[in-house]
Amino acid sequence: MTILAVAGCSSKKDKIEEKGKPNVILIYADDLGRGLLSTEGQKIIKTPNIDGLAREGMRFENAYGAMLCAPARASLITGYHDAHGNRWKITSGNAYSNISKGKMGQEEIESKLNEQLGETPIEEVFLAEIFKSTGYVTGEIGKLEWGFSATDKQMQRHGWDYYYGFLDHERCHGFYPPFLFENGKLIEIEGNTRADSGKSTELETEETYNERWNMEGKTTYSQNLFLEKIIGFIRKNKDRPFFLYHPTQLPHGPVAIPEVHEEFVNDERLTQIEKEYASMVKMLDDHVGNIMNELKTLGIDDNTMVIFTSDNGHEIYYSQEGRILKPVRNMETGEFFDNIDTKFYSGIAGDVFDGNDGMAGIKRSNWEGGVRVPLIVRWPGKIKPGATSNTLVANYDFMATMAHLLDYKVPEAKDGVSYLPELLGQKGRSQEYVVYSSFIGPAIVTHDGWKLRYFAPKDIFQLYFLPNDYREECNIITQKKEKAEEPKSILIEECGGDLNNGWFTYDRNILPSIK
Repeated sequence: MTILAVAGCSSKKDKIEEKGKPNVILIYADDLGRGLLSTEGQKIIKTPNIDGLAREGMRFENAYGAMLCAPARASLITGYHDAHGNRWKITSGNAYSNISKGKMGQEEIESKLNEQLGETPIEEVFLAEIFKSTGYVTGEIGKLEWGFSATDKQMQRHGWDYYYGFLDHERCHGFYPPFLFENGKLIEIEGNTRADSGKSTELETEETYNERWNMEGKTTYSQNLFLEKIIGFIRKNKDRPFFLYHPTQLPHGPVAIPEVHEEFVNDERLTQIEKEYASMVKMLDDHVGNIMNELKTLGIDDNTMVIFTSDNGHEIYYSQEGRILKPVRNMETGEFFDNIDTKFYSGIAGDVFDGNDGMAGIKRSNWEGGVRVPLIVRWPGKIKPGATSNTLVANYDFMATMAHLLDYKVPEAKDGVSYLPELLGQKGRSQEYVVYSSFIGPAIVTHDGWKLRYFAPKDIFQLYFLPNDYREECNIITQKKEKAEEPKSILIEECGGDLNNGWFTYDRNILPSIK
C-alpha cells in the first residue's frame, strides 16, 4: 500500500496556515472496547466528556486498532500494520522491576534493552518525528511507547521532546508505582512503596477485596500524576504548536481505583468489583473533560484537534464465581470457546457492560470485538459536528493522516492512507482493506465489508460479510469460495508470504526477558 499523495487541497490548506498550525492531542485509551462508551450505546456507564467529542466532531464506525497493546502502539507510531512479522522488535515486560528487586540499575537495564533492540535505520520515520520536523514540540505522557519495555534512547530516537510515565508495560498493571521516568530520569513517587506497583488479583474473593483496598504503600494513583503532567505540558506550550500523545493506563486492569465513583455506589446491577471497573472508565472520561476544560480556559480549544481512540478491543479484568470467569467461557454451559464455532459474546460470558458492543470476541482474538475500536476526532471549524463516517480506517493510518495535515512526505513503504479528506468533508482515497495479526492468526477486512479470518491452530479460513453479519455468526466460505480468493491472496502477500507472520506468539514475537 502507498499513502495518499499530499495534493489537491490548497484552499483548505491555506485556511489551516492562516490560523497557524493546529495543536494535536491524541488520547489513546488502553483496552477500551467501544461498547464502554455511552455514545456507542453503553447503558450503565455515562461518558459525557467523550460523548461530547463525538457530538462536536466525527465518530468512525469502521475503525480498527490491533488485538494487543504493543503491536497496536508500534503500528500507530511507525505507520506499519502488525502482520509483517519483521518490521519492529518487541521486548519483554517487567525489565524495570529489577530496580525494585535490587538486581539491576537503570543504566544496566537500558543498556541490555538497547542491545536487544539494535540500531534503528536512519531512514526510518516515526510519528513524533513528523511533528518535530514541522515545528512542533512533542510530548508523550502515560504508558510509554510500544513495549513491553522501552528505553530513553528509544524515546529520543522516536522524536519526543518530553516524556513522563512508565517505560515498562507490566509494571503499569499496577497503579501505584514507586517510580516513573521523566526524560530519562528515574522519579521516585513518595508514599508508593509497593515493588509490584500495587497490582491486584483478578479473581474476586473476600481476601482479594481486602488486599485491593489495603492502601498501605499506595499513596498516589498514577493516572492522576499523568493528568497533572498533561495539564502542565499544555500550559507550558500553549503559545506554540504542540503534539501531545497520552497513552492512558485506563481502563486496563487488574482493577484498581482510589474510590468508587458516586454514580455506582448504590447501583444494584453491579457487583463490587464491577463498580470499581466502571469507576476506572468514568475516571478516564473525567480526565478527558479536564483536558478539554483546560484547552477552553487557555483559549486554544478552537485551534486544537483532539483524537480519542483505543489500542485494541475489549478485555475482562476481573472474575467472580457465578458471574464471569477467566479464562472467559460460556457461563451457561461452563464450556470454553473454541474460536471456530463458538466465541465470546457478552450475554453468554457474563460481561454486564457489553464492552465489545455486541460483537464477537475480545482482546487478542481476530474477531471484531478484539480489534474494532472507537475513533472520534474533534476539530472546531474544520470537522462537521455530529458527523459519522463509515470509511474503513486503521491505527496505522494515523501517521499518514498527520503527515497529510502537515504537508510531510512519508516513505512509500508505510502502510497507512490519510483520512484527512474524510475529516474535512472532501473526497479522498481510503483504505481498500485493513489487515491485523492476533493470537489465533491474521485477518483482513475489505472496504465493502468482506472479512476473511485465518485460524492458524487448525489451518482454516472463515468468511463473513459484516454489513449483514455484525456478530460474525454466519461463516459463508463454503457458499462463497470464489469471494474468499482475492482477500486470501492479499492477506498472504501482506504477511510477507507466510500467514504465520500474522500469528502472534510470545515464543516467536517477544525478545528474551532482561534478568
